[in-house]
Amino acid sequence: MITVDAHARYGRDQACRALDIVLEEAQAGRARMRMRVTDAMANLHGIAHGGYLFLLADAAFAYACNATEQANVAHAAQVTFLRPVEVGEELIAEACARIHYGPHGVYDVTVRRADGEVVAEFRGHSVQSARRMPIQRATA
Repeated sequence: MITVDAHARYGRDQACRALDIVLEEAQAGRARMRMRVTDAMANLHGIAHGGYLFLLADAAFAYACNATEQANVAHAAQVTFLRPVEVGEELIAEACARIHYGPHGVYDVTVRRADGEVVAEFRGHSVQSARRMPIQRATA
């Protein structure tokens, strides 16, 4: 399920759209995104550059923590790379809220190959922004 607001935000998400990162699920506290590793994403070893894995996980984190009218931004994030990823592989990032306290939240994101093997773990810390999310209005 993708909320109407998340769908509208994805339409404005130039970074994800430019890299063909697909939003598959986005609802309160959860999100799932998918990306295929391209030749342009390879590092000097010929495997996926860790920055692209971080970006995929960070994007899922962003959609999971912005499911309300209150805008949330990353306060801190950390990733652990567990296995190398080859060019051509498809990756799935699943984000899940762990805890909220005041204006803060903690989210975990697991990045897997299409066959389910875990390749990276990401933890993101969010904080509410003073900025409000744009309200989506129905069009006639």
